Amino acid sequence: MSYPNQNPYGPPPGQQPGYGYPQQQPQPSPYGPYPGGVPGGIPGAPVLTGMPGGVKAARVMLYVLAGLNFIGLAFAVWGLGAVSKASKQATYATEDDLAAFNVGKGLLIFLIVVIVAITVFAITVAAQFGKGGKGVRVCAIIFGCATAVGSFFLFPFGLIHTALGIMIIVFTSKEDGAAWFNRPRY
Repeated sequence: MSYPNQNPYGPPPGQQPGYGYPQQQPQPSPYGPYPGGVPGGIPGAPVLTGMPGGVKAARVMLYVLAGLNFIGLAFAVWGLGAVSKASKQATYATEDDLAAFNVGKGLLIFLIVVIVAITVFAITVAAQFGKGGKGVRVCAIIFGCATAVGSFFLFPFGLIHTALGIMIIVFTSKEDGAAWFNRPRY
């Protein structure tokens, strides 16, 4: 045998410790434990120590959409007040005019109820992101789709809703989003 060791298969048995290259500290694995180490462990799946950035962004976007809906709610309530005031001040109105005022009031009341329901749904889904499972992810994707499609009817004003709805769909559908919502909960 010659010096230095020319053996490509490693050092011969019985070699002195500390001889040769210095030992490295063990590196932490970016993957989860081997199945059986932790219940529900999946080989090759990343360990999730916190909510991924895309999922956090989707949650913030849901809260932003809820805030924008509150602004829309304020305008709808203001419009209802204006229509009610106009109908009371119409002294020479015919029955058709009064019927039109009543239809306008009814549509605004319906719009207010829809805005409140959508806002409550967005806040509820966003609040469940931290502990929710697959159902929360599906609800967020459905909400994003409904927001994006529904905002086309209010085109110039609904452009922000369209963009946020599409980004909610993308961020919750990505691989890290799926890993977050499919993670084992104990």
